[in-house]
Amino acid sequence: MTPRSLQPADRPTNRLARETSPYLLQHAHNPVEWFPWGEEAFAKARAEDKPVLLSVGYATCHWCHVMERESFEDVGLARQLADGFVAIKVDREELPDVDHVYMSALQALTGRGGWPMNMFLTPQLRAFFGGTYFPPRSRQGIPSFSEVLAAVREAWVHRRGDIEREAQTLLDLVHRGTTLPARALADDMHRRAVAQIALRFDETRGGFGSAPKFPQTPLLQYLLALAAGGDGSARTMLVATLHHMAAGGMYDHVSGGFARYSTDEGWHVPHFEKMLYDNAQLARVYAGAFRLTGEERLRHVAEGTLTYLLREMHPAAAPAAYACAQDADAEGVEGKFHVWTLAEFRAVLGADAQAAARLHGVTDQGNWEHGTNVLERRDPESVRAELDLEPEAFASWERSVRERLYAARAQRAWPITDDKVLADWNGLALRAFAEGGRLLGRDDFVQAARELARFLLAAMVRDGRVHHAWRDGTLRDEGYLADHAQLGLGLVELHAATGEPEWLNAALDLCGGMVERFHDAVEGFFDSASIQLPMRARNLFDGAVPSGTAAACELLLRLAGPFERNDWADIARAALEGHGALMEEAPMAASALLHAQLLAEQGADLAIPAGPGSERLWAAAQSAFAPLVTLLRGFPGSMPPLEGRIVGEAYLCRNGSCELPARSVEALREQLAKGFSGPAGKFAASDGTA
Repeated sequence: MTPRSLQPADRPTNRLARETSPYLLQHAHNPVEWFPWGEEAFAKARAEDKPVLLSVGYATCHWCHVMERESFEDVGLARQLADGFVAIKVDREELPDVDHVYMSALQALTGRGGWPMNMFLTPQLRAFFGGTYFPPRSRQGIPSFSEVLAAVREAWVHRRGDIEREAQTLLDLVHRGTTLPARALADDMHRRAVAQIALRFDETRGGFGSAPKFPQTPLLQYLLALAAGGDGSARTMLVATLHHMAAGGMYDHVSGGFARYSTDEGWHVPHFEKMLYDNAQLARVYAGAFRLTGEERLRHVAEGTLTYLLREMHPAAAPAAYACAQDADAEGVEGKFHVWTLAEFRAVLGADAQAAARLHGVTDQGNWEHGTNVLERRDPESVRAELDLEPEAFASWERSVRERLYAARAQRAWPITDDKVLADWNGLALRAFAEGGRLLGRDDFVQAARELARFLLAAMVRDGRVHHAWRDGTLRDEGYLADHAQLGLGLVELHAATGEPEWLNAALDLCGGMVERFHDAVEGFFDSASIQLPMRARNLFDGAVPSGTAAACELLLRLAGPFERNDWADIARAALEGHGALMEEAPMAASALLHAQLLAEQGADLAIPAGPGSERLWAAAQSAFAPLVTLLRGFPGSMPPLEGRIVGEAYLCRNGSCELPARSVEALREQLAKGFSGPAGKFAASDGTA
């Protein structure tokens, strides 16, 4: 096995050395004859009649690193692979359609999934067997990777007919999983959805389900919208979950930002990897929850999360954009960068160490491996009382502690950052900075959103098509439904934060291209336009991010009113009805679709003409939290909702039905607070005083 400490310059490279993905480059010096996903590999498999080993992971995946060290750096195993297989390595973040199609196959085969994902395919790219991590030697009933390769090769040579039948059966099964019968949407679907969600709610610790416990941010966003409309159960579940997450070890109490998930039910010990998509979405939820409740702790977490992204997640080659992720490992040890001993606290904090240790749960024994501690935030009121500090003075003391810990931690070996730029995840970040800046009154966040939007539109959009991945000036050709939808939604929110028309017009252009490229009049939306895969990718379920279909529906609904595109509203409503069975039977897996349906039922537009005398109305609209209202600003006549409108008035409308114009801030706030009184239903807004 090649030592991992050997420098890349001392080792030969394979084809992955020509790629830009940090994950693929991590494998560029393996002795395995890796191919990137593409026709060269497919042609070789067909010409040599060999099965394909498709190995999928990502740069900050802990067990991907482990399997690389144990297996893919082993010369003997590399020879076994070369003799019997064509080996393809894929970055799941770079090619999400490839990952989704074969992860669906793996889950159908085994009932579970994860990364690294190692799938075996026919030369026609149909999956027939697979798994996740395989050890270098068999243990606890799990065969070694070498034994798996030998068994698959033997079956390929001697039982080809069985393999071909299994591959077709599996493909048919996966394809059936992408289609559901249309079902009429029940009038009380949201009430029933909340009741089902409540059955999974952890009343003691917040969150949903058991360990490992994920944030499930699309679900939190849906609960936030319901809570803004007055749903008490949704509000209880949302606020409890946000407070428990922010108090536990999943939140980084030194730099801000959230880890990917908690390994336990109580949010104590995280899997230390930090993802852009989690932090962008959670920042929005915390900012909105702050405006809903007025609780300062929620504001601090929202600001801390966005500040973390600003401070640590800019790629060097694209200082306006945001990197994908930070690794859980540092120097090959999970969590090493983030954990502390009591002795380190004393060395860094001096006289403040004792109180800070009580606040953050730091002890000599430790709560993590080898006597180290994952920081939490425990009983701050008790610590404040012991220090005899007023709330403002205590906040200043906490800030000083964080700054000193951050400076000390910055001297450690940092985790690897996957610095590629993904359009959909950066679209989430764009929306978070724009909305966070608007709701928190932070002009610096809004300016960060502007700079990000300019980069994405200049670097990642070509001929109206959003490309998915960019790194060091290289733009990949692929583009997906979620790229168009999430960037479009970010631009809509940037318009709300600035009133600048260019962002809304850019969203309009992207939305038209999205429908043209990814929508089918019969089958609805597909996630990908790729023809290389044995089937077009379509994921009906939310994962850590909303499904592409849900995001597309929301964008269509946000733009249909401002630009009088009833056809777009019809497309969105048809897609939502097509997934009615999913929303009814599995609301936790379809919460972003439910959120889009809530927008279809109760959404409205608030148009405020630009000009002298309108500034106070616009400022009041921006500071209100009304998640089902799309804010519009422009000169009279610049878009349909502003035709014939008068400067100094605000117009709250849905489907051509409008409230009387609001001419004062008080009247506007009253309209937003009581909700839309037209036939479509009710939304509500909060100014954070509740």
